[in-house]
Amino acid sequence: MDSGMIDEKNVRAEGFKWCQDSIGGIWSKIGPEDFILERINGGLSNYLYLCYLSPGLKPLGNEPDRVMLRIYGHIAKTSKSFVIFNSVVFAILSEKDLGPKLYGIYPTGRLEEYIPTRPLKRTDLCKPKIIKLIAKKLAELHSLDMPLCKEPRWLRETICGWIKEIQNNTCTNSGHPEHKTYIRKLDSYNIEEEFNTMINICSKVESPVVFCHNDLQEGNVLHMEGSENPSRELTVIDWEYCSYNYRGFDIGNHFCEWAYGYENPNAPFFSYTAEGYPSREQQYSFFKEYLKASGECDICDKDLQALYIEVNTYALASHFYWAIWAIIQAKTSVIEFGYWEYAMSRLERYFELKEKLLHNKHLL
Repeated sequence: MDSGMIDEKNVRAEGFKWCQDSIGGIWSKIGPEDFILERINGGLSNYLYLCYLSPGLKPLGNEPDRVMLRIYGHIAKTSKSFVIFNSVVFAILSEKDLGPKLYGIYPTGRLEEYIPTRPLKRTDLCKPKIIKLIAKKLAELHSLDMPLCKEPRWLRETICGWIKEIQNNTCTNSGHPEHKTYIRKLDSYNIEEEFNTMINICSKVESPVVFCHNDLQEGNVLHMEGSENPSRELTVIDWEYCSYNYRGFDIGNHFCEWAYGYENPNAPFFSYTAEGYPSREQQYSFFKEYLKASGECDICDKDLQALYIEVNTYALASHFYWAIWAIIQAKTSVIEFGYWEYAMSRLERYFELKEKLLHNKHLL
């Protein structure tokens, strides 16, 4: 299946077969007329569908009556190892009860547990209870020992590959008139030089290498309020970008997402709220919970200040990474989203933060 041009009939046919083969039970006995497929909005990298049975049909045993079908987007086509890597990570996290259950793995996607709850909204991220839950969950994830490359090459290698695509004009040959302004603006930047500047700034700040999610935005966090299982009160999903990476990037990226919302029903389908970025006080509250959950004792102001500098420095890398990502997506994705507008917004934030870091290096 070519996920760059989604064929809904093909998705339905493959989804039906996957459910029959991987879930079994009642799913293996129904015909296509009893298989319901609905597109789920919200994914910016993948295509998501809810699969469920016709009314009146019930499971024969312990099999689920509905599952999530995930079709991989452009990232799966550009990396041969992506499907294997992502499947291994998802399976391990599922086994550890740190993510949705896994029902089936296929070359172009997977079947996973459908969790009937809403993802967080941008405005939820600043709530004290949510701050505490996410900080504790991130500390737990950062402590995992995963069977992956422990060298923090992901950030540098991924961005370098994307920059080559941009320099080869494979992503900026847009025929849309409204995109030409953005392309001209992009041409005025020396992206490769900015990449080296970003790496140089971040390299001056120590940050431990840990297993990172790398995309902890509100839509990737499910909150099951009142869950009987405390470990599942908050579930992190969508591990497409996970890797061993710098801790500062993972937390800094999450803080950047406090200012970005993805529920705008109108173009460009996102919003930016500058005052949404967490204050020092809010960040310190997050850090205290994170450090406590990481086993740190006797947390002092010096510890909090060091983490504050680390995280806000690596936020620079987050802005740059997602700006370049959006430029690639603008050419390859058929998901309705203002990728060019998003790229320009993240680049603006990048240059603002770069100036702050260069002229006020300790962010005090």
